[in-house]
Amino acid sequence: MMVGSMTKNKGVFPPHISSSIISVLSKDISRQESNLQLPLQRRVVLPLRWIYHVPWIYTPVRTVLAIWHQLTKTEIPELAKCSVLMRERSRVEETIHCMQRAGAGNLQVISDFDMTLTRFAHNSKRVPTTHNILDNRLLINEDCTKKMRELLNTYYPIEIDASRSAEEKLPLMVEWWTKVHELLIQQKIRKDMLARAVKESSAMLREGYKVFFDHLAEHQVPLLILSAGVGDVLEEVIRQNHVFHPNVHIISNYMDFDHTGVLQAFKGQLIHTFNKREGALSHAAGLRELQGRPNVLLLGDSLGDLTMADGVSEPQNVLTVGFLNDQVEERKESYINSFDIVLVKDETMDVPNAILRYITSSRDNKKKLCFMCTACYLCVRCEYLKFKSKHTVHMSFFIACRYDSAANSLLPLCFKRFGSVTVDTDTLILLCYGSTSQRAVAVC
Repeated sequence: MMVGSMTKNKGVFPPHISSSIISVLSKDISRQESNLQLPLQRRVVLPLRWIYHVPWIYTPVRTVLAIWHQLTKTEIPELAKCSVLMRERSRVEETIHCMQRAGAGNLQVISDFDMTLTRFAHNSKRVPTTHNILDNRLLINEDCTKKMRELLNTYYPIEIDASRSAEEKLPLMVEWWTKVHELLIQQKIRKDMLARAVKESSAMLREGYKVFFDHLAEHQVPLLILSAGVGDVLEEVIRQNHVFHPNVHIISNYMDFDHTGVLQAFKGQLIHTFNKREGALSHAAGLRELQGRPNVLLLGDSLGDLTMADGVSEPQNVLTVGFLNDQVEERKESYINSFDIVLVKDETMDVPNAILRYITSSRDNKKKLCFMCTACYLCVRCEYLKFKSKHTVHMSFFIACRYDSAANSLLPLCFKRFGSVTVDTDTLILLCYGSTSQRAVAVC
């Protein structure tokens, strides 16, 4: 018999299936999944009539929850890499799924540059940052190089020291980069020599960078690079790698050249690792392309990078990915507690690219899950589909549901032991149970 239509029982299971039982059963989803996927030789085979002696509450509801979890969980194999750490995997998957449903039109990517989009090391040798690229005899003398390295050896350990707070580090970072910029200004660097210095350097973007930049450009997703490095050098690195697309926007420390092309100062306020929030707030609001995009994929290699999304107006979903490049054991705990996803010594863009592919994939693609439960000789078929017109489906046992995208949940339409059901355009999910001799097949 029909238990009720959607109009009468919106958002609830039939009366005899209480919400409290659903809550209890939902905690057992993972065990239900593993049971359904056991190899044939390990399953316990029971007579077909066994299914009809199982309480109507227990089996149908748990199966619905298990299949629904399988159907909606994020299908990103790259998240299973040994270099990937997550404190709350379920939350990460839920966030990615919400971003995918919202589509590319609601997405923006905010990223650091040095040691985030660029490699940290290659062949056991450090890859230069945008400041390090300036360490070229075409631009600076040996004395300047020596002084810059002394500053690096003094302040870099402070920057990555997990025992110090951001407030404690902030004035020291300002001191560091102010001294570096003063040294560079003294060298009277020529603008026309920057491209050659970049070309002669060993600067490298991460493996998979072209897919990353090109994919964002293809789907018209803006990329905001917020860097404490040197903007002029940063641009040249991207340009020489042929990925400086129109959707790329950069906020960084830019050089100010005089009319002869000689460096005389740095423009605007100093941007360093721990004041990117101010940089984001002051510049991002003026970028029209970023407006109306409440979903953010944030990439960084420092805890200070987590504030880069503070300039986003009314954010809805923010997914943070942190590259843990150095002093892994000392900083692992703080990174896991701060970033949604932590990539340990991963010199590729594999994970960000996989996430972007999933988010920008078509939401209209039909998803199917089909498996055999030999414990009760049932063929369980789950179709995630949208019916174009009314169809009658015959089966021995079924639960027909509608997927409510706003609530991100299943809303049951009917619950029946024998017979057929007519499904219309409101039915997106149909769970069919039938014997192996007469399998239930949904017509689409």
